[in-house]
Amino acid sequence: MTQTIAPRVRTLVLLLLAAACALLAGAGPASAHAAVTGSDPGQGAVVDKAPARITLTFSEQVALSDDSLRVLDPEGKRVDTAEPATVSGTTYAVPLHSGLPDGTYTVAYQVVSADSHPVAGAYTFSIGAPSKTSVSVSGQSTDDGVVGWLYGFGRYVSYAGFIVMAGGAAFVLACWRRGSGVRPVQRFVVSGWVALTASTLALLLLRGSFTGSGKVSDIFDLSLLGQVLQTKSGAALVSRLLLLAAAALFIAVLFGAYARPSPTTTLTDGASRRQPDPSEDAEEKRDLTFGLSIGGVVVAAGLAASWAMSEHASVGLQAGIAMPVDVLHLLAVAAWLGGLGALLVALYRAPADTPVDAPAVRRFSQVAFGSVLALIATGTYQSWRQLGSWSAFTDTRYGRLLLAKIALVIVLVGVAWISRRWTGRLAETVPVEASAVREKERVGARSDGAGEAAAVGDRDARAESGGESGLDTDEQPGTESAGPAEPAEPAGSERAAQLARQQAARDAAQQKRLRDADPNRFGLRRSVLAEAGIAVVLLAVTTVLTQTEPGRTEQEAKAATAASASSSADTGASGALTLNMPFDTGGEDGKGIVTIDVDPARVGGNEMHVYVERPNGRAFDIPEVKVEFTLKAKDIGPLPVVPDHIATGHWSANGVQIPMAGDWQVDVTVRTSDIDEVTVSKNAQIG
Repeated sequence: MTQTIAPRVRTLVLLLLAAACALLAGAGPASAHAAVTGSDPGQGAVVDKAPARITLTFSEQVALSDDSLRVLDPEGKRVDTAEPATVSGTTYAVPLHSGLPDGTYTVAYQVVSADSHPVAGAYTFSIGAPSKTSVSVSGQSTDDGVVGWLYGFGRYVSYAGFIVMAGGAAFVLACWRRGSGVRPVQRFVVSGWVALTASTLALLLLRGSFTGSGKVSDIFDLSLLGQVLQTKSGAALVSRLLLLAAAALFIAVLFGAYARPSPTTTLTDGASRRQPDPSEDAEEKRDLTFGLSIGGVVVAAGLAASWAMSEHASVGLQAGIAMPVDVLHLLAVAAWLGGLGALLVALYRAPADTPVDAPAVRRFSQVAFGSVLALIATGTYQSWRQLGSWSAFTDTRYGRLLLAKIALVIVLVGVAWISRRWTGRLAETVPVEASAVREKERVGARSDGAGEAAAVGDRDARAESGGESGLDTDEQPGTESAGPAEPAEPAGSERAAQLARQQAARDAAQQKRLRDADPNRFGLRRSVLAEAGIAVVLLAVTTVLTQTEPGRTEQEAKAATAASASSSADTGASGALTLNMPFDTGGEDGKGIVTIDVDPARVGGNEMHVYVERPNGRAFDIPEVKVEFTLKAKDIGPLPVVPDHIATGHWSANGVQIPMAGDWQVDVTVRTSDIDEVTVSKNAQIG
């Protein structure tokens, strides 16, 4: 039965691993966590004269370098001064050279967001009139290549290594202390430490190229490494390496002094030995367990903080609360999934004489239940913080990935519930007679081995006595000896040792068959293996989630883009501004639409036209129209404009002065009778 199902289970795990790799490969260039919410000049804008500088506004603070903001002319040559600077808050600018000719220019940006992820993109604007350009704006992202894929894989390995190391050690300390002496469990925890250390070193080397050029040749550039060490992400990676040194000491003690059996005590005369006082030994074990528990929690929390203090939780809303919540979330994940992996190793690889018992599985079930409760609480807070609205669950990539993660957690909890049932049955079927049978078999095996060893010893003794009398046991009297007889003692010792090893192997195989024949243990192994397979995919989804732009930021960026697009739609190629505003004065025949055209909608003199139409589109001749411009940010205005009546439903004014660029509020007062009038407003970027 075991041989029939095991290949299927292995196939399932391989499929889950393939799905995890597919998720990691699909992370792609969408991992920008800061978004451009405004620019001057804007996307596709046509300006009359060359601007003195280019300004970009992001949704959060970003890190700049000399090449972060680049402006390229139609021939692809840089026309900026390569000296970007912070204007205010999240707004950044780079000066341009003077005397730029007409044509289409490309603005390319490549910055690092406050949560350590690169943000890259490009757009165009034109001076005078649009023209052809030789600059390609595609492929601007540096995380969409070999370096980006390696960095994403390194992040996955680092998360997995932390979970395996911290969760495996927690399983040994809290659930199965006998496991500290089990070699497969030791290798499992140590492999987590090795994976986390190696991936951290790799991320440190990849970081400069990942946030810069994206070239493989820059991975070992020491100048880039020096720049990385001065950033928040570099400091977090270095701190992680230092904490891993402390973790190595913790693991050495856990699998060294903690797993070592109690020493014997020799009396002064050397004649006898005795075990130490059991109460003293138990107290020493308790002290060591307490010290390891406190030290392990501190080291694990510090490692978790190296992620929390440099990624999502460190920026945005309520960062002071989000960081400790994120640390607790990571610790809960490690205790659950890492402990699950250690349990799986114990069920499949533990020696037959040290099987994982039902109380250990039951204790892990309690730890896992507490971890799930902590994950629900911290995950709910993180979801609210990163999404901000219910619509973000379905309208953003982050929300859809979060839904997939929630679904996987629900499935994982369901499989864990099945495991709890197998655990209960396992506890019920660890009968006294079963252990008695195993003990009887062990005693019988030892008796058989001792009898055979005794027979070998008798033959050796007879051989020795024959040698002392001058006759070999195989030598006939009167014949010449071919030479001195070979000593029999070494041959007998080797044979006895060989028999002992064979008997030990038979005992181990017999105990393993007895252990694996238990259907409840077999069912527990299958359910835990299924849990581990789901956990692999869950970890992959979580890794991609940490590299994806939060839903709240994505929605803010979409709103800013929509506003920019609306402003662009209102602005024609010549720079003219068009505003459409419906009105209703409340009286009879008081509904209509007023349209304001401002040309060229720049600082200085402008020409303004006002059109009033009925809802059916026909010209609407009304008694009076008045317009006012207000720049509330600078406390300028209202600046009144009274246009002249030109024709039915058409008014005009020349030389309308706009003193300063900014977000102006345009108020239009429409009077349809002696007593019926209304004022409608709309904001527009002028200048």
